[in-house]
Amino acid sequence: MPAIPLVATTRGYPDTGNVIENVHAGSIAVVDVHGRLLHAAGDPHYPTFTRSALKPFQALPFILSDGPARYGLSRAELALLCASHSGEDKHLEGVQAILDKIGLDAGHLECGCATPLFYEFTGQPAPTDRTWTPLHHNCSGKHSGFLAWCRLHGAPTRGYVERSHPLQQAIRATLADVAGIPAERMPTGLDGCSAPNYALPLSSLAHLYARLAQGSSDPLLGGAMGDLFDAMTGRPDMVSGTARTDLAWMTAGGGDWVAKIGADAVQAIGIRSAGIGIAIKIADGNSRALHPAVYGVLDQLGLLNEERRAQLEQFRQPSIRNARGAVAGDIRTLFTLEGPAPGRE
Repeated sequence: MPAIPLVATTRGYPDTGNVIENVHAGSIAVVDVHGRLLHAAGDPHYPTFTRSALKPFQALPFILSDGPARYGLSRAELALLCASHSGEDKHLEGVQAILDKIGLDAGHLECGCATPLFYEFTGQPAPTDRTWTPLHHNCSGKHSGFLAWCRLHGAPTRGYVERSHPLQQAIRATLADVAGIPAERMPTGLDGCSAPNYALPLSSLAHLYARLAQGSSDPLLGGAMGDLFDAMTGRPDMVSGTARTDLAWMTAGGGDWVAKIGADAVQAIGIRSAGIGIAIKIADGNSRALHPAVYGVLDQLGLLNEERRAQLEQFRQPSIRNARGAVAGDIRTLFTLEGPAPGRE
């Protein structure tokens, strides 16, 4: 089944009503801890580049090597390995602390330089008199974990983002094993931070998050999954940042939800109490359509009580405002989750 309309933007006047202006198609998969498809919209097996939603699993080779204990990483620092952080002071200090513990500096990071996401998401103007370094890149926490693996295993730190590097080979093999997909069937692409990224069926990404949400109860990777879940849910502010959606989802979840967004409108969420994983992809990569879709899925699955509805109201049907601040329309969901089609479970 192809992607279906998930979200629409509208335009109108309060006295005339709104008319649909744009429609964003996409797909959704909801699976249980065994990988069984429970609910879907569009194509739940759509091959999806996982982007930053993959970060917890890119950290697995380091965690499985007992790296965090070897270098004395705190829970906040472990969360940064899974982060698309906002470049706030606590994020920069945390990444610098990891680099200090492994005896390297920001010059070893191969993620490139970028303006901190803090300014984009808070609406504050970025300073024009600052020089940004790789430390400020939202993926610098992940890359510090990459470098830590290299130091732990005596591998070269230069070129650690290359597909042929032992680190990236370890990540690819570990992901293939954990996802239960042959490595040659995982399409590879260059991510925004220059590391390899992999496309997985949307249902497989959801399954990874269903397992991550179970933490130490995961039958294959209990301790490692437990460390990742505890770090991400214990310090969601380090995984994302001020005014960011992953912080909002995990705060509303109260330690029961683990969430990670990916670039170009990918979202994965694991719900521990429900034993499920959710993965969403907006086909055109428009993130403004993603957040109402996430709210819609959580709502249709019965996961939003009164308190959570209040916490997450901003994502339910956000207004579209023009340059003067007047409401010009809104963003609203169109889909209804369905059960799996026969033979597709």
